[in-house]
Amino acid sequence: MSNSGKVAVAGVVAAIVLFWAVGFWAGLLVLIGVPAAAYLLLDPSQRRRLRGVSRKQLGR
Repeated sequence: MSNSGKVAVAGVVAAIVLFWAVGFWAGLLVLIGVPAAAYLLLDPSQRRRLRGVSRKQLGR
Protein backbone atom coordinates (compact mmCIF):
# COMPACT_ATOMS: atom_id res chain seq x y z
CA MET A 1 0.00 0.00 0.00
CA SER A 2 1.32 3.45 -0.88
CA ASN A 3 2.00 6.15 1.70
CA SER A 4 -0.99 8.20 0.53
CA GLY A 5 -3.20 5.12 0.90
CA LYS A 6 -2.01 4.63 4.47
CA VAL A 7 -2.72 8.28 5.26
CA ALA A 8 -6.22 7.96 3.79
CA VAL A 9 -6.98 4.85 5.86
CA ALA A 10 -5.66 6.54 9.00
CA GLY A 11 -7.84 9.58 8.27
CA VAL A 12 -10.95 7.45 7.92
CA VAL A 13 -10.22 5.60 11.16
CA ALA A 14 -9.55 8.89 12.98
CA ALA A 15 -12.82 10.33 11.63
CA ILE A 16 -14.83 7.35 12.82
CA VAL A 17 -13.29 7.50 16.30
CA LEU A 18 -13.74 11.27 16.48
CA PHE A 19 -17.39 11.12 15.35
CA TRP A 20 -18.08 8.43 17.94
CA ALA A 21 -16.29 10.31 20.74
CA VAL A 22 -17.58 13.87 20.29
CA GLY A 23 -20.50 13.71 17.87
CA PHE A 24 -20.85 14.26 14.16
CA TRP A 25 -20.82 18.07 13.88
CA ALA A 26 -17.98 18.63 16.34
CA GLY A 27 -15.96 15.90 14.64
CA LEU A 28 -16.62 17.41 11.22
CA LEU A 29 -15.55 20.82 12.49
CA VAL A 30 -12.28 19.37 13.78
CA LEU A 31 -11.61 17.37 10.59
CA ILE A 32 -12.08 20.46 8.42
CA GLY A 33 -10.76 23.09 10.82
CA VAL A 34 -7.40 21.57 11.73
CA PRO A 35 -6.06 21.21 8.15
CA ALA A 36 -7.45 24.66 7.23
CA ALA A 37 -5.75 26.24 10.24
CA ALA A 38 -2.49 24.44 9.44
CA TYR A 39 -2.63 25.74 5.84
CA LEU A 40 -3.25 29.29 7.04
CA LEU A 41 -0.24 29.09 9.37
CA LEU A 42 2.12 28.45 6.44
CA ASP A 43 4.23 31.27 4.98
CA PRO A 44 3.17 32.50 1.53
CA SER A 45 6.23 30.80 -0.01
CA GLN A 46 5.32 27.49 1.65
CA ARG A 47 1.73 27.78 0.38
CA ARG A 48 3.03 28.43 -3.13
CA ARG A 49 5.27 25.37 -2.95
CA LEU A 50 2.40 23.23 -1.65
CA ARG A 51 0.13 24.34 -4.52
CA GLY A 52 2.92 23.60 -7.01
CA VAL A 53 3.36 20.07 -5.68
CA SER A 54 -0.37 19.43 -6.00
CA ARG A 55 -0.40 20.63 -9.61
CA LYS A 56 2.57 18.45 -10.54
CA GLN A 57 0.86 15.36 -9.15
CA LEU A 58 -2.33 16.12 -11.08
CA GLY A 59 -0.38 16.17 -14.34
CA ARG A 60 1.04 12.66 -13.93
